[in-house]
Parts: sequence; C-alpha cells; structure tokens
Amino acid sequence: MIPDARIPRGDVTDKWDNCLDGLHLLSPANKRKRNIIVVGTGLAGASAAATMAELGYRVEAFTFHDSPRRAHSIAAQGGINASKNYPKDGDSHYRLFIDTIKGGDFRSREANVYRLAQISCNIIDQCVAQGVPFTREYGGYLDNRSFGGALVSRTFYAKGQTGQQLLLGAYAAMNRQVHRRRVRLHTRSEMLELVLKDGRARGIITRNLVNGRIQRHMADAVVLATGGYSNVFHRSTNAFGCNVTAIYRAYKRGALFANPCFTQIHPTCIPVLHEHQSKLTLMSESLRNHGRVWVPIQADDQREPGNIPEAERDYFLERKYPAYGNLSPRDISSRAVKEVCDEGRGVGAMKHSVYLDFQHAIEEHGLDLIEQRYGNLFDMYRHICNEDPYRRPMKIYPAAHYTMGGLWVDYHLMSNSPGLFVIGEANFSDHGANRLGASALMQGLADGYFILPQTIGHYFAGSDESSLALEDEVFDAAEQDATRRIKRLLAVPGTQSVASLHRQLGEIMWHHCGMSRRGEDLRSAIDQIQQLREEFWQTVNVTGTSQNLNQGLEHAGRVADFMEFAELMCRDALAREESCGAHFREEYQNQGEARRDDERFSHVAAWAYRGEALPERFVEELRFECARLMERDYR
Repeated sequence: MIPDARIPRGDVTDKWDNCLDGLHLLSPANKRKRNIIVVGTGLAGASAAATMAELGYRVEAFTFHDSPRRAHSIAAQGGINASKNYPKDGDSHYRLFIDTIKGGDFRSREANVYRLAQISCNIIDQCVAQGVPFTREYGGYLDNRSFGGALVSRTFYAKGQTGQQLLLGAYAAMNRQVHRRRVRLHTRSEMLELVLKDGRARGIITRNLVNGRIQRHMADAVVLATGGYSNVFHRSTNAFGCNVTAIYRAYKRGALFANPCFTQIHPTCIPVLHEHQSKLTLMSESLRNHGRVWVPIQADDQREPGNIPEAERDYFLERKYPAYGNLSPRDISSRAVKEVCDEGRGVGAMKHSVYLDFQHAIEEHGLDLIEQRYGNLFDMYRHICNEDPYRRPMKIYPAAHYTMGGLWVDYHLMSNSPGLFVIGEANFSDHGANRLGASALMQGLADGYFILPQTIGHYFAGSDESSLALEDEVFDAAEQDATRRIKRLLAVPGTQSVASLHRQLGEIMWHHCGMSRRGEDLRSAIDQIQQLREEFWQTVNVTGTSQNLNQGLEHAGRVADFMEFAELMCRDALAREESCGAHFREEYQNQGEARRDDERFSHVAAWAYRGEALPERFVEELRFECARLMERDYR
C-alpha cells in the first residue's frame, strides 16, 4: 500500500508554510555528521548538491558524464515559468497554480502544484543572484513571453538556451562546494544498484565507466535526480544517454513507480529524417509565440509553401482553439498535428510534418525583432535542415519529450523507502498527465534549491545515526546482483546490435503507447515486448569486456532495463481506462478531445514490483479543495 503522503493541514495557500513550521530541525554540527549521495547532476541534482553542501552536509555527487555540464537540462531552450507578473497582465501564484493543474488535466496533487507556484519567484531571484543572464526589456526588468496553455506572459528566458544558462548557474554553485571539499564529485560513474539496510536507503553500487571497477558507496540518505525515461521510445528529444536504470533499480528494490504511462509529446520538434536516426531535435515552444502552424487544405499538395495562397491554407490550431490558437497546450497541439498528418495533409518528404511559418510575424514586427528573439533557434534549424526559416516555413512534428511518471514520493520528496529521496523529472512530478511548457526547469530547481534541503533535515532529525560498513552483507548482495547482470550481458552469443533492438522496442512503444493508445494495441504491445525481451537476451551482441571503457555495455544495460520498464508503462496505460492530458485512449474521447473519468481515475497509480509475478497496482486518491474539476476547454 501507499504510505501517507504527508500533505500538511490548512488551506492550500498555507500548506507549505505549515509544513516548514512543523519540520524537525538539525543543528549545523549534526548536519556535518550526515552523508548524502546525490545521483545525477542536472538542474535538480546539481542545485540539491550545492544547497545541501552549503548547509553543512557531506555530499557525494555522481554523474555518468565526464562533466555535470553535459546533463540533459542543458538542451532546454524555451524558458522557466514564474508568477512575478512584471507585465501586469493579471498573473499570480493562484493563476500559475490553476494553469499548471489544469494543464495536467487534474491528475496531480493540489498541494504540490501550489507549492511550486509559490516557490517560482524564489527560483528567479536565486538564478539572477547566480548571474544567469535572463533577457531584459528596455526598462531593465526581466523580459518574459507566453507559452502554451497560458493567457499571460510568465516565461523568463535567456537569449541563448535557457536550460544551459540555468544549468551553468547550478553547476557553478556545486563547483564552489567541490572546491571547498564539501561535495565530492564522481564523474563517469553509473549507478547500478540501490543498497537498503533494514528497509532504509543507505548506499549505491556504481560502475566506473572508464576502468570498469565496481564500487560501493555508503551514506545516510540517497537522492535520485536522474531525469526522465522517454528514450524508451528510442527516438526522443532526450540526450542519447538518458535512461531509466537508477529509478528502475530502486523500483525493483521496493520503491513504488507512479504513473509510468504519463509522458509528454512535444509539438515543436524537427521531424524524423530517416529510420536510423537515434535523436530528435527539440525546437523551443516559444517559437509558437509568433510562428503560425498550418497545412494545405488539400491533401497531398505538392506545391512549395510560398505558392499556396492564404485561402488554401488551414491554420488548424487557430481554427480549433481560437482562444489560445498556436499557444494551445502541448498535448492537444500534438494530437492536432497528428490528426492533419493522418488525413494526408502532412508536408515534407515523409508527409509527417506541418509548417511553422513566420512570414506574418516578420511582416508585422520586422525581421530585427524576430531575429533578436529567436535567432539562435533559427540558426540551429538552418544548420540541421539546410533551409532558411526566415524565407521558408520550418517543418515540425511532435516527438517524445518529458516524462511525468517516476518514483512515487510524498510531500517531503521521499519515496516509500525511507531515506530514498527523488527529485526533478525522476519523481512522478507535480505536473500531472501533461506539462505546461517551461515548467520542467521550474520543478527541478524548486526541488533542488528550496524543498529537499528543508525536508531532508526532518528525516535525519528523526532517524538514528546507525553505522554501516561497506563490507556489510547488503553491499555484498547488491554488488553480486550488479556483477551478475553485467556478466550475463557479455555472455550472450548474439548477432544483433543493441541499437537495433532498442530501435525495435521504440517502434512498438511509439505506435502502441505513444500519442494515441488503444486497449487492443496495448495488449498487443505487452506481448510484443515480452517476445522482444526474450529475443534481446538470446541475440544481443555486446563486444569487449567489463574491465575498461565499453559504451556498448553501457547502452546494453540501459536497454535491458527499458525492455522491462516498457511493459510496466503499457500495463499502466492499459489500466487507466480514461483519456487525460497526453495519455489519450482512443476509446475515451469526445470528438478528439480527452475524456476524463474523475469518478474512477482521479488518483495516482503506483506500482509495486512483485518479481516474476505481475506488478501490483495501488492508488493515492487526489482531493481537490481549491481547484474546481472541469473539462479543459481551450476554445
């Protein structure tokens, strides 16, 4: 069963303050006695490691990259939301809270979402103090813009990639603590196992990716900040190395996995160019502020876009959702794109694209303004596609992006395994069944800078300082499991590449558990995944040894976990007999719009690992005291 989520008492506006007032405190001297492991050094992990080290904790941070600067967060281009309301357009904590919970189709905790809105302004202040170069308008105030699913301008951005600038700020903060020897940084180290002692998280097993050495690490608490799992689709907007391994290992050790089927499809990506592609390029949703999305009215129209007159163009987002138009939320925008392409009106060589056109914006606002706001994105598109987006419309298509599922956590960000904290995209998120644009960075930094450093002290204040030796039998058992899995991968006398098998899994997931899902297809996907998993362990070809750098072995280990996780993801999608957010079951719709079932499915679904038996599904009921449950309407 799911433990108490520890939602504080009081009105939703007071819950976080009430939580802080009720936390047990740890003295600075006692903080210095506590060791914390942080796995992952993206926005969430780096900010958490830096802040907890500043408080006095001894922190060990792990990344499988050669530098924390390579974390996937660096690719986030669009911006970060906050309710500072510089434009005086009516924004507030409450409106950000409502937009976020509505955008997630009411499948997230009210208390968590409001806390995120409250903290949002603190994040901006923190980042400005760190020197993050947010764009400013002529009066000196921070500039901002609109993003999908909101009627206000609340997205703060840097002229370059916003995620890059935010990550450099967190990285710099962590590096100061590394220099002061309060953070010990382990690069090129991948977590393979979680170590529990008497049910509490007490350490991890890692593999040094350079020399292959298996290592044991002990701590008083473990923090997982390892990001999302959208590479289960093979092609996604995520960096190639993003994986599910760390949180899936924790799941197999007893942590609950919540809402694994909740993924987000981003509408503004460069389309697939060929079948052997392994990475899809994300274009910022901010482009939809001025770009207009359209397809020809006539199917299979072969004319150049400039030769198609206005009367023969379908600006379908503006037609279907006039109140929001091109800034409609990501889930419904993505489905609308798929719909027109399925009708045969897609453009480009593969007919799986729509136009994102800036002709009208350039005519209205001038080339200089468009270049000033989006020049870096236009340059990137030009380099990848060899087309000038100033003269010819961009071609875009939805792609797998952010994941809203992850390990279940309570209000303190602790899993059901005591001492195991999960932050950022690795937990089941404050977003719900869909995510507003520019809110991923918000959650990662809120968790790392402002929430976890407060709540982890409460855990330590109530737990004993029990000693544990690295030679303990729990470390022996975990290391043996990790070593056994590596030996098994290397022992398969197969002929198929890991990439080929990963690609096959991605095809199954994209077609059966992607933008659109049906019960029949999901049942078929489960059967296909089981067959493919069996084929994987019979035919995968992993060359080399485990005693040195072996990227094929790294990839194989991650894909092996995807082979298991994909089935869990499909089972969750099959069990949720409703449509909500980006989880679109074709059987449950209202003229193409998601049809929720609040009576039966207003809950978080959390799965428990049961070995060879099927996983067990538990639910945490969602209660709404402030937000009014209603059908989303963006028309």
